[in-house]
Amino acid sequence: MHAIADTTRLTAEGVITADQARIIESRAREAMITLGVNVILCLGILAATGGFIFWLADPLPVAIAGLLMTLTGLAILARGGEMFHMFGNAATLIGAGMLIGGATLELMDNYEEIAGWVLWPVGGLLLAVLSLRYWRGGLSSHFVLGALILMGLAVHIIGIEALSRQHDIGSPLRNFEMLYYAALLAGIGALIDVRLVTAFALAPFAQALETGSAYFHAAYVFYSPEPTLSILQMSALIALCLWLARSQPERIARHLRILVMLAFVVANLCALVGSLWGDFVGETIWGPGRYYGSVHQDWDSFNAARTVFRDTALELSANLYSILWALALAGMVVWAAMRNERGLFNASLTFGGIHAYTQLFESFADEPLAYVIGGLTAVPLAWGIWRLNLWITARQAAP
Repeated sequence: MHAIADTTRLTAEGVITADQARIIESRAREAMITLGVNVILCLGILAATGGFIFWLADPLPVAIAGLLMTLTGLAILARGGEMFHMFGNAATLIGAGMLIGGATLELMDNYEEIAGWVLWPVGGLLLAVLSLRYWRGGLSSHFVLGALILMGLAVHIIGIEALSRQHDIGSPLRNFEMLYYAALLAGIGALIDVRLVTAFALAPFAQALETGSAYFHAAYVFYSPEPTLSILQMSALIALCLWLARSQPERIARHLRILVMLAFVVANLCALVGSLWGDFVGETIWGPGRYYGSVHQDWDSFNAARTVFRDTALELSANLYSILWALALAGMVVWAAMRNERGLFNASLTFGGIHAYTQLFESFADEPLAYVIGGLTAVPLAWGIWRLNLWITARQAAP
């Protein structure tokens, strides 16, 4: 596992030697430099690919330039030395991106009726063949092959999205599409060992229950129409990933931990929504849904159907949500501290601060007794955690 360590202090305490400290620091620096180089390289490739496509702005010159760029890159990889492989990788990927991206844009712009039917199977076939080649050990570099896999994935998803818009696909098929995207992103991210791709899987996974975000002028908002169900969804993912991470090698475990962290963030954002507005569980799924896009012709009929549903639905009030969220965060802080889960520990404290700040102005601004009760409760709670940690440490040290 990866851990944060103060090498200066460890050296002073005699835990490690000065030479071992230098090795640890050197490897940490190498990992950070590699990450920085890859980020710059990937952003440069994306910018150059998109720039060439929109600059040339015509299928034929885009195809010719893309083919020449690809052949140049492959020649550098085949004949050039190790020092020039980065240029070969970049040229190959820019060329391939121009060919794939240019063809995709041409289909979407001028052949919209058949674009989806062409893109999703072609992208799927490209994705399957390249993934199998990567799994068995590709003929090209892993960096190039991994990037081509991502291009195939993008074409596949774009094709499905084109068909969904063309045929106005809605729930429940649309929800299963989101789960499919999430599984694809998580699987491909783990295959090519790029945690950023794995992280993107959380977006469609959350959108399976329509949890997401929206932007309008001077505001970027998070919305969750089913906060309770979304919290249960994210909690199940967290539990599954934590359980799998115990038995998987580090290469897979770090992807699972990324999903844990992001699912925890989304779950807390859903809890924030619930603490402000409460929740009638299932209202947008098996209830009347939303007014826009519903079968109701006017607001009065929709409101009447919603009132009937709410009379018998499970309701979690905003105040109840606030209490449950606070208890869950306190429990997570203790559990994460005991298990040395630094990410979950820091995130729990962060959302604890957000929760306290929100409720300060939303619910308890004029209730000083609430702060008295909360503050007096925190003192014995902190003492109990301290004593529990001492007891666990003593048991672990006992022969």
